[in-house]
Amino acid sequence: MLVSLRPRTFAARLDSRTDCTPLARLFLRAYLAGFPSGERYSDTAELLLGELFANAVRHCDAPDDRLVEVRFAIVGDRLRIEVHDAGSGRPVVRSAFPDEECGRGLFLVNALAERWGCCARSGGIGKFVWALVAPALPVAVTV
Repeated sequence: MLVSLRPRTFAARLDSRTDCTPLARLFLRAYLAGFPSGERYSDTAELLLGELFANAVRHCDAPDDRLVEVRFAIVGDRLRIEVHDAGSGRPVVRSAFPDEECGRGLFLVNALAERWGCCARSGGIGKFVWALVAPALPVAVTV
């Protein structure tokens, strides 16, 4: 019998502040470091997690003292990222005007994730946004 010491899922609750986004990405890097091919997810996954976390903080209509939860799991050969918040709003992909500084986060998620979506949380309070990340193809080195 083979026993894996690596966790299948990871979850952490962070303050609902944009300055916690780097900490969420650090947790993701540490989680992926425990997998032999974890680095194949990291670039895209960190970008998507950053966008989803920032959206949860900026657009959440819940009180400021509510926490944002991040969850990561390797499911088959895909990385599943979830960001949970207590807000009632649902994310919508929109087109940003060229001179706008914000508004492209979900556009990036939509373009880079294999799939993504939004679901109600159990218990009826809030939602979670999830994204599936496919592993990047290994880079061929030629000599």
